[in-house]
Amino acid sequence: MSRGFKATGVVCLLLLAMSAQSFALHRVVRTRRAHRPVRRTRIRRIAWHPMFAGSHDMLVNENVKLDALELPRIEDDDQLELLEDSEDLVPIQESRSLKVAANLAPNRRYCRPWTRDFAEDFGEAFYAEFHRPIQINSAVRTAEQQKKLRRTNHNAAPQEGDTASTHLTGVTIDISKRGLTRKEHEWINQYFLPLRNAGMIDPIEERRQPVFHVVVFEGYTDWKDSQQDSNIDTDAN
Repeated sequence: MSRGFKATGVVCLLLLAMSAQSFALHRVVRTRRAHRPVRRTRIRRIAWHPMFAGSHDMLVNENVKLDALELPRIEDDDQLELLEDSEDLVPIQESRSLKVAANLAPNRRYCRPWTRDFAEDFGEAFYAEFHRPIQINSAVRTAEQQKKLRRTNHNAAPQEGDTASTHLTGVTIDISKRGLTRKEHEWINQYFLPLRNAGMIDPIEERRQPVFHVVVFEGYTDWKDSQQDSNIDTDAN
């Protein structure tokens, strides 16, 4: 075998060895890239600390007060119609400051007289401050209606028992909070606070439903009138 042929063979072997090393290097690099750790996105949880939170004890106490007033839980549409005809329940009238949700049936746009007084007073005060109306999403309900509602809304109160829905007596309204600005939201809190402290209302800011659930007690109208008389006396002095 000639020296030239041997030299050529050696060169070929060296080239093959270098190619193999290069191929192995590329494979290792690709393997390392494939096993890079996956960056996981953390879910940010928003704290929920409303000024007016609901509780089991609150529902029990509300029902105790309503029992003392001997307000019936409305069973069905026949009983509802009787209470509307007797004006124990009064209609909620729309105005520049007070709207009613379009999907609320006409015979469900009723509440107790003192609850309507509160809704109108609150609506006027909100309109005077922000030049737009509030909206009532729900008012009186029947036990039959509440039972159906609980099939789709597990957060809804039961239709009977010591924590029965106060909507069944007509004292409660749900006020929409959809679209409120931070300033409007804080204003509502400050409007509700003295009324809650005086025992005139029990407000709950609901989380799953975009509403303020407000129970209004019978003494509200007399309390409001006494506040107005007190202000008149102060102005006169």
